[in-house]
Amino acid sequence: MVQQTREQWGTRAGFLMAAIGSAIGLGNIWRFPYVAYENGGGAFLVPYLVALLTAGIPLLILEYAIGHRYRSSAPLSYRRLLRPAEAIGWWQVVICFVIAVYYAVIIAWAIRYTLFSFGQQWGEDPNAFFFGEFLQTADAPGMVSGYVSGVTWPLIGVWVVVLGVLALGIRNGVEKANRIFIPLLLVLFLVMVVQALTLDGATQGLNALFTPDWGAMRQGSVWIAAYGQIFFSLSIGFGIMVTYASYLRRKSDLTGSALVAGFANSSFELLAGIGVFSALGFMAAAAGTSVDQVATSGLGLAFVAFPQIISSLPFGASFFGVLFFGSLVVAGISSLLSIVQVIVSAVHERTGLGRVPTVLTVGGATALASILLFPTHEGLFFLDVADHFINQYGIALAGLVLIIAVAWIARKLPLFQDHANAVSSLRLGLWWRLTLGIITPALLGYMMWDSLRTELDANYGEYPTPFLLTAGWGVAVGAIVIGVIVSLVPWKRADELAAQDRLADHNPATEGDQ
Repeated sequence: MVQQTREQWGTRAGFLMAAIGSAIGLGNIWRFPYVAYENGGGAFLVPYLVALLTAGIPLLILEYAIGHRYRSSAPLSYRRLLRPAEAIGWWQVVICFVIAVYYAVIIAWAIRYTLFSFGQQWGEDPNAFFFGEFLQTADAPGMVSGYVSGVTWPLIGVWVVVLGVLALGIRNGVEKANRIFIPLLLVLFLVMVVQALTLDGATQGLNALFTPDWGAMRQGSVWIAAYGQIFFSLSIGFGIMVTYASYLRRKSDLTGSALVAGFANSSFELLAGIGVFSALGFMAAAAGTSVDQVATSGLGLAFVAFPQIISSLPFGASFFGVLFFGSLVVAGISSLLSIVQVIVSAVHERTGLGRVPTVLTVGGATALASILLFPTHEGLFFLDVADHFINQYGIALAGLVLIIAVAWIARKLPLFQDHANAVSSLRLGLWWRLTLGIITPALLGYMMWDSLRTELDANYGEYPTPFLLTAGWGVAVGAIVIGVIVSLVPWKRADELAAQDRLADHNPATEGDQ
């Protein structure tokens, strides 16, 4: 058997909590609302639903099946699927590294906002407070000119917690953390949304969300944004679910788990959109203007709209603020844990280092990069550009390449369909192979081309070209190059890995638990 001592989740419920915890987090709250807003509001929901059904859930099932069958990290699982495909796995590991270094700083913001909730220290103008007094954002992107201490120290705290939980392992660390805090987040967030819906002007905000601009659907960038959001928030396209599924027991309902995780994620994203747009409607009504005049763009949406909701509470505002942002911190950490786990698992299996040394070495390097770059006056610019390019030309493109490798080159979709059907209550049919083999790669390929064409016509966010080449294109292309290089490096454990590969080729994943 392959990897006889591999750790396992304590229960299927524990795995589901971790999978949902990875999906439901900051991406639902600080990313989905502004992506929807910038891509046509209500019109965005149509390509988003299409992306969920034609790519999100089918790809989630595929990643579960790959990880569950080969019981390895993303690079080794892809290697056992198709030797050259190991490069895709390392590409996804680099993607996780990039996301982790900027994702952590948003959690640090939430930590500070937990404290700001006492007395609503963001004052009467949360927008000016967030970008000015709190982040102290520079006037233009450039080299690091200084650090913001109020962001640095909570960022260090985030990494101490993350590395500590990962060092405890899958069952004692990741699983236990998600069992406690994810349900708490859902309850608190629902309370906040209900409060937002009672605010004056909430209907105006909801109209901005649900009234579709059908013209936006003709733009390829809107569709690629929908697919990118699905990949980002569902934790697919960058190895997380392959890694998590590799710790499942042999008898696990893969299809049912994917459906639960997928629809739980989308339900929460819709809930987040309702809460944010209700708040925008309230802000617009108070200012006597339209929603588009008061909405802040980019990553500040959640940190401007939600403080406005909290400040409007008739009583217990500080209490609700502390609970909401405190739970947001933990939800973000649960997602960050899954991202860093991909890196740790890949290096741990490839080098043979113990778990704790791997966590300290790899996690420590990731934390150092995060602390050096993002709690700075220019950190928001780096975050915005890195997030855009790693999603548009990292996660989505890696998902496309993986589909092509599995469906067209290796022709293994029937194998993974049989594998999932053997352990799942809901059987996959021809629709699953058609979506992954034809519909998803065709749509992703066209949208990628259209988005690239638009990208070359004008600089993203009107950023200077040198900055985009370094922090944007350099990051996206660099992830591919590094992934290929690492896959070609001869490792000391090559003979051992080759022996495991031969066993994996003849190892039916439906046998009894190890």
